[in-house]
Amino acid sequence: MIDLWKGIANTWDCDEMGHMNVRVYVEKAFEGLGTLAGHCHLSHAYQENAPSTLVPLEQHIRFMREVHPGRPLSMTGCVLDVDETTVTVYQQLNHGDGSVAAAFRTRLQHAASHDGKAFAWSQRTRETLEALKDTPPKETAPRGLDINAEPLADSEVSKAVADAQGVKTPGLGMVPRQHCDIFGRMIPSWFIGRVSDAVPNLLYDWRLKVAGGEGGQRMGAAVLEYRLIYRRWPRPGDGFEIRTAFASAQEKTHSLVHWMLDPQSGRPWMTSQAVAVTFDLDTRKAMKTPKDLMDDLERIAPGKIAL
Repeated sequence: MIDLWKGIANTWDCDEMGHMNVRVYVEKAFEGLGTLAGHCHLSHAYQENAPSTLVPLEQHIRFMREVHPGRPLSMTGCVLDVDETTVTVYQQLNHGDGSVAAAFRTRLQHAASHDGKAFAWSQRTRETLEALKDTPPKETAPRGLDINAEPLADSEVSKAVADAQGVKTPGLGMVPRQHCDIFGRMIPSWFIGRVSDAVPNLLYDWRLKVAGGEGGQRMGAAVLEYRLIYRRWPRPGDGFEIRTAFASAQEKTHSLVHWMLDPQSGRPWMTSQAVAVTFDLDTRKAMKTPKDLMDDLERIAPGKIAL
Protein backbone atom coordinates (compact mmCIF):
# COMPACT_ATOMS: atom_id res chain seq x y z
CA MET A 1 0.00 0.00 0.00
CA ILE A 2 1.39 3.41 -0.98
CA ASP A 3 0.23 6.92 -0.07
CA LEU A 4 -2.08 8.40 -2.72
CA TRP A 5 -3.81 11.45 -1.21
CA LYS A 6 -4.04 13.55 1.98
CA GLY A 7 -6.40 16.36 2.94
CA ILE A 8 -9.79 17.05 4.53
CA ALA A 9 -13.43 17.38 3.63
CA ASN A 10 -14.33 21.05 3.49
CA THR A 11 -17.71 22.32 4.65
CA TRP A 12 -18.77 22.81 1.02
CA ASP A 13 -17.92 19.15 0.30
CA CYS A 14 -20.67 18.08 2.69
CA ASP A 15 -24.38 17.84 1.96
CA GLU A 16 -27.64 18.34 3.83
CA MET A 17 -26.87 15.24 5.91
CA GLY A 18 -23.81 16.90 7.43
CA HIS A 19 -21.36 14.42 5.89
CA MET A 20 -19.22 14.36 2.75
CA ASN A 21 -21.29 13.82 -0.39
CA VAL A 22 -20.70 10.67 -2.46
CA ARG A 23 -19.57 12.80 -5.40
CA VAL A 24 -16.64 14.14 -3.39
CA TYR A 25 -15.52 10.66 -2.36
CA VAL A 26 -15.14 9.79 -6.04
CA GLU A 27 -13.49 13.13 -6.75
CA LYS A 28 -10.81 12.43 -4.14
CA ALA A 29 -10.42 8.83 -5.31
CA PHE A 30 -9.55 10.04 -8.81
CA GLU A 31 -7.03 12.51 -7.41
CA GLY A 32 -5.46 9.48 -5.75
CA LEU A 33 -5.44 7.62 -9.06
CA GLY A 34 -3.52 10.56 -10.52
CA THR A 35 -0.87 10.06 -7.86
CA LEU A 36 -0.74 6.35 -8.69
CA ALA A 37 -0.37 7.16 -12.40
CA GLY A 38 2.65 9.36 -11.64
CA HIS A 39 4.17 6.62 -9.52
CA CYS A 40 3.83 4.24 -12.49
CA HIS A 41 5.53 6.53 -15.07
CA LEU A 42 2.19 7.87 -16.37
CA SER A 43 2.37 11.39 -14.95
CA HIS A 44 0.97 12.65 -18.28
CA ALA A 45 -2.25 10.60 -17.94
CA TYR A 46 -4.54 13.49 -17.01
CA GLN A 47 -2.70 16.29 -18.80
CA GLU A 48 -3.49 18.11 -22.02
CA ASN A 49 -2.05 16.44 -25.15
CA ALA A 50 -1.39 13.21 -23.23
CA PRO A 51 -0.65 10.27 -25.55
CA SER A 52 -2.57 7.95 -23.22
CA THR A 53 -4.80 8.15 -20.19
CA LEU A 54 -6.59 5.93 -17.65
CA VAL A 55 -10.29 5.43 -18.37
CA PRO A 56 -12.50 3.91 -15.64
CA LEU A 57 -14.54 0.91 -16.76
CA GLU A 58 -16.23 0.09 -13.49
CA GLN A 59 -16.00 0.93 -9.82
CA HIS A 60 -17.17 -0.48 -6.50
CA ILE A 61 -17.32 1.74 -3.43
CA ARG A 62 -18.04 0.72 0.14
CA PHE A 63 -18.79 3.62 2.48
CA MET A 64 -17.89 2.53 6.00
CA ARG A 65 -17.73 5.53 8.31
CA GLU A 66 -19.04 9.07 7.84
CA VAL A 67 -16.65 11.87 6.89
CA HIS A 68 -17.31 15.21 8.58
CA PRO A 69 -15.78 18.57 7.64
CA GLY A 70 -12.34 19.55 8.86
CA ARG A 71 -11.23 16.11 10.04
CA PRO A 72 -7.91 14.64 8.82
CA LEU A 73 -8.13 12.20 5.90
CA SER A 74 -5.57 10.17 4.00
CA MET A 75 -5.68 7.61 1.20
CA THR A 76 -3.52 4.59 0.50
CA GLY A 77 -3.76 2.08 -2.30
CA CYS A 78 -2.41 -0.93 -4.13
CA VAL A 79 -2.94 -2.94 -7.30
CA LEU A 80 -5.26 -5.95 -7.20
CA ASP A 81 -4.85 -7.18 -10.76
CA VAL A 82 -3.21 -6.12 -14.02
CA ASP A 83 -3.21 -7.41 -17.58
CA GLU A 84 -2.02 -6.07 -20.94
CA THR A 85 -4.25 -2.99 -20.99
CA THR A 86 -6.23 -2.85 -17.71
CA VAL A 87 -5.56 -2.57 -14.01
CA THR A 88 -7.78 -2.96 -10.94
CA VAL A 89 -6.77 -0.58 -8.17
CA TYR A 90 -7.73 -0.73 -4.49
CA GLN A 91 -7.92 2.58 -2.58
CA GLN A 92 -8.65 3.05 1.10
CA LEU A 93 -9.73 6.40 2.51
CA ASN A 94 -8.76 6.59 6.19
CA HIS A 95 -9.70 8.88 9.08
CA GLY A 96 -7.00 10.44 11.21
CA ASP A 97 -7.46 7.73 13.86
CA GLY A 98 -6.77 5.03 11.27
CA SER A 99 -10.36 3.82 10.89
CA VAL A 100 -11.59 3.27 7.34
CA ALA A 101 -13.96 5.82 5.84
CA ALA A 102 -14.38 4.15 2.45
CA ALA A 103 -12.85 1.54 0.16
CA PHE A 104 -12.72 1.71 -3.64
CA ARG A 105 -12.08 -0.97 -6.23
CA THR A 106 -11.70 0.58 -9.67
CA ARG A 107 -10.95 -1.15 -12.96
CA LEU A 108 -9.19 1.18 -15.38
CA GLN A 109 -8.19 0.83 -19.01
CA HIS A 110 -4.98 2.31 -20.38
CA ALA A 111 -6.27 4.03 -23.51
CA ALA A 112 -5.31 6.49 -26.21
CA SER A 113 -6.50 9.87 -24.97
CA HIS A 114 -8.00 11.02 -28.29
CA ASP A 115 -10.28 8.04 -28.99
CA GLY A 116 -10.33 5.89 -25.84
CA LYS A 117 -9.00 2.76 -27.56
CA ALA A 118 -7.06 0.29 -25.42
CA PHE A 119 -3.32 0.99 -25.28
CA ALA A 120 -0.77 -1.54 -23.98
CA TRP A 121 1.32 -0.59 -20.95
CA SER A 122 4.99 0.15 -21.42
CA GLN A 123 7.26 -2.51 -19.92
CA ARG A 124 8.38 -0.30 -17.02
CA THR A 125 4.79 0.72 -16.19
CA ARG A 126 3.65 -2.90 -16.24
CA GLU A 127 6.55 -3.90 -13.99
CA THR A 128 5.73 -1.11 -11.51
CA LEU A 129 2.06 -2.08 -11.44
CA GLU A 130 2.99 -5.71 -10.83
CA ALA A 131 5.27 -4.65 -7.96
CA LEU A 132 2.38 -2.73 -6.33
CA LYS A 133 0.16 -5.80 -6.00
CA ASP A 134 -1.12 -6.37 -2.48
CA THR A 135 -4.09 -7.85 -0.60
CA PRO A 136 -6.61 -5.42 0.95
CA PRO A 137 -8.04 -6.00 4.44
CA LYS A 138 -10.98 -8.43 4.61
CA GLU A 139 -13.15 -5.99 6.54
CA THR A 140 -13.39 -3.64 3.54
CA ALA A 141 -14.57 -6.33 1.10
CA PRO A 142 -17.79 -5.80 -0.89
CA ARG A 143 -20.75 -6.77 1.25
CA GLY A 144 -24.16 -6.09 -0.27
CA LEU A 145 -23.33 -6.13 -3.99
CA ASP A 146 -21.74 -8.87 -6.08
CA ILE A 147 -18.88 -7.23 -7.97
CA ASN A 148 -18.41 -10.39 -10.05
CA ALA A 149 -21.96 -10.38 -11.41
CA GLU A 150 -21.93 -9.69 -15.15
CA PRO A 151 -23.53 -6.31 -15.96
CA LEU A 152 -26.00 -5.92 -18.80
CA ALA A 153 -24.68 -5.45 -22.32
CA ASP A 154 -25.00 -1.92 -23.71
CA SER A 155 -27.66 -3.18 -26.12
CA GLU A 156 -29.85 -4.21 -23.17
CA VAL A 157 -29.87 -0.72 -21.64
CA SER A 158 -31.91 1.95 -23.40
CA LYS A 159 -34.54 4.62 -23.00
CA ALA A 160 -37.00 2.33 -24.80
CA VAL A 161 -36.47 -0.43 -22.23
CA ALA A 162 -36.89 2.03 -19.34
CA ASP A 163 -40.07 3.43 -20.90
CA ALA A 164 -41.51 -0.05 -21.44
CA GLN A 165 -40.86 -0.88 -17.77
CA GLY A 166 -42.44 2.34 -16.53
CA VAL A 167 -39.19 3.43 -14.86
CA LYS A 168 -39.43 6.97 -13.47
CA THR A 169 -37.10 9.89 -14.24
CA PRO A 170 -36.03 11.60 -11.00
CA GLY A 171 -33.07 13.38 -12.61
CA LEU A 172 -32.72 15.37 -15.83
CA GLY A 173 -30.25 17.93 -17.13
CA MET A 174 -27.33 18.91 -19.33
CA VAL A 175 -23.59 18.50 -18.86
CA PRO A 176 -21.84 21.88 -18.39
CA ARG A 177 -18.26 22.47 -19.49
CA GLN A 178 -17.03 22.88 -15.89
CA HIS A 179 -18.02 19.27 -15.16
CA CYS A 180 -15.69 17.91 -17.85
CA ASP A 181 -12.00 16.99 -17.81
CA ILE A 182 -9.06 18.13 -19.94
CA PHE A 183 -10.24 15.80 -22.73
CA GLY A 184 -13.76 17.24 -22.76
CA ARG A 185 -15.38 14.18 -21.15
CA MET A 186 -17.59 14.34 -18.07
CA ILE A 187 -15.58 13.85 -14.89
CA PRO A 188 -16.38 10.46 -13.27
CA SER A 189 -17.47 12.00 -9.95
CA TRP A 190 -20.39 13.74 -11.66
CA PHE A 191 -22.00 10.44 -12.66
CA ILE A 192 -22.59 9.46 -9.05
CA GLY A 193 -23.21 13.13 -8.17
CA ARG A 194 -26.12 13.44 -10.60
CA VAL A 195 -27.68 10.25 -9.27
CA SER A 196 -27.29 11.53 -5.69
CA ASP A 197 -29.10 14.73 -6.68
CA ALA A 198 -31.91 12.76 -8.32
CA VAL A 199 -32.87 10.25 -5.61
CA PRO A 200 -34.69 12.67 -3.25
CA ASN A 201 -37.23 13.31 -6.02
CA LEU A 202 -38.34 9.70 -5.48
CA LEU A 203 -37.63 8.95 -1.84
CA TYR A 204 -37.84 12.16 0.22
CA ASP A 205 -41.49 11.74 1.23
CA TRP A 206 -41.04 7.99 1.73
CA ARG A 207 -38.14 8.57 4.10
CA LEU A 208 -40.26 11.03 6.09
CA LYS A 209 -42.72 8.19 6.64
CA VAL A 210 -39.91 5.86 7.75
CA ALA A 211 -38.85 8.54 10.24
CA GLY A 212 -42.39 8.88 11.59
CA GLY A 213 -43.72 11.80 9.58
CA GLU A 214 -43.10 15.51 9.87
CA GLY A 215 -43.23 15.36 13.67
CA GLY A 216 -40.96 12.34 13.99
CA GLN A 217 -37.21 11.90 14.03
CA ARG A 218 -34.97 14.08 11.90
CA MET A 219 -34.30 11.86 8.92
CA GLY A 220 -31.46 11.64 6.46
CA ALA A 221 -30.05 9.11 4.04
CA ALA A 222 -26.70 7.46 3.46
CA VAL A 223 -25.32 5.13 0.81
CA LEU A 224 -23.50 2.06 2.12
CA GLU A 225 -22.30 0.60 -1.16
CA TYR A 226 -22.21 1.44 -4.86
CA ARG A 227 -21.25 -0.32 -8.07
CA LEU A 228 -20.92 1.77 -11.24
CA ILE A 229 -20.42 0.66 -14.85
CA TYR A 230 -19.01 3.52 -16.93
CA ARG A 231 -20.24 2.98 -20.50
CA ARG A 232 -19.90 6.18 -22.56
CA TRP A 233 -18.63 9.69 -21.87
CA PRO A 234 -20.91 12.72 -22.27
CA ARG A 235 -19.36 16.00 -23.38
CA PRO A 236 -20.35 19.63 -22.75
CA GLY A 237 -23.87 20.26 -23.94
CA ASP A 238 -24.93 16.60 -23.90
CA GLY A 239 -28.14 15.87 -22.08
CA PHE A 240 -28.77 13.16 -19.53
CA GLU A 241 -31.68 11.62 -17.70
CA ILE A 242 -31.58 9.45 -14.61
CA ARG A 243 -33.93 6.46 -14.52
CA THR A 244 -34.30 4.72 -11.15
CA ALA A 245 -36.02 1.49 -10.17
CA PHE A 246 -36.40 -0.52 -6.97
CA ALA A 247 -34.18 -3.60 -6.67
CA SER A 248 -34.64 -5.01 -3.14
CA ALA A 249 -35.27 -4.10 0.50
CA GLN A 250 -34.35 -5.39 3.94
CA GLU A 251 -35.33 -4.15 7.40
CA LYS A 252 -32.73 -1.36 7.39
CA THR A 253 -31.41 -1.26 3.82
CA HIS A 254 -32.84 -0.80 0.35
CA SER A 255 -31.27 -1.12 -3.08
CA LEU A 256 -31.96 0.87 -6.23
CA VAL A 257 -30.73 0.53 -9.81
CA HIS A 258 -29.91 3.74 -11.68
CA TRP A 259 -29.49 4.22 -15.42
CA MET A 260 -28.00 7.45 -16.75
CA LEU A 261 -29.17 7.73 -20.36
CA ASP A 262 -28.64 10.01 -23.33
CA PRO A 263 -32.17 11.40 -23.93
CA GLN A 264 -31.42 11.91 -27.63
CA SER A 265 -30.00 8.54 -28.65
CA GLY A 266 -31.51 6.59 -25.76
CA ARG A 267 -28.15 4.90 -25.16
CA PRO A 268 -26.55 4.52 -21.70
CA TRP A 269 -23.88 6.80 -20.30
CA MET A 270 -23.64 4.80 -17.07
CA THR A 271 -25.50 2.17 -15.03
CA SER A 272 -25.21 1.66 -11.30
CA GLN A 273 -26.68 -0.03 -8.26
CA ALA A 274 -26.66 1.33 -4.73
CA VAL A 275 -27.45 0.01 -1.26
CA ALA A 276 -28.66 2.74 1.10
CA VAL A 277 -30.28 3.40 4.47
CA THR A 278 -32.58 5.97 6.01
CA PHE A 279 -30.97 7.20 9.19
CA ASP A 280 -31.57 9.37 12.21
CA LEU A 281 -29.66 12.65 11.84
CA ASP A 282 -29.27 12.98 15.61
CA THR A 283 -28.17 9.46 16.57
CA ARG A 284 -26.48 8.87 13.15
CA LYS A 285 -27.95 5.36 13.14
CA ALA A 286 -29.98 3.53 10.49
CA MET A 287 -33.74 3.40 10.98
CA LYS A 288 -35.77 0.21 10.68
CA THR A 289 -38.31 0.23 7.86
CA PRO A 290 -41.82 -1.14 8.53
CA LYS A 291 -42.83 -3.97 6.17
CA ASP A 292 -45.61 -1.95 4.52
CA LEU A 293 -43.15 0.83 3.67
CA MET A 294 -40.67 -1.66 2.21
CA ASP A 295 -43.47 -2.90 -0.05
CA ASP A 296 -44.26 0.72 -0.96
CA LEU A 297 -40.88 1.09 -2.66
CA GLU A 298 -42.04 -1.02 -5.61
CA ARG A 299 -44.81 1.51 -6.25
CA ILE A 300 -42.56 4.55 -5.78
CA ALA A 301 -39.76 3.26 -8.01
CA PRO A 302 -41.41 0.79 -10.44
CA GLY A 303 -39.72 -1.25 -13.15
CA LYS A 304 -37.53 -4.31 -13.44
CA ILE A 305 -34.12 -3.16 -14.63
CA ALA A 306 -30.67 -4.39 -13.72
CA LEU A 307 -27.10 -3.17 -13.56
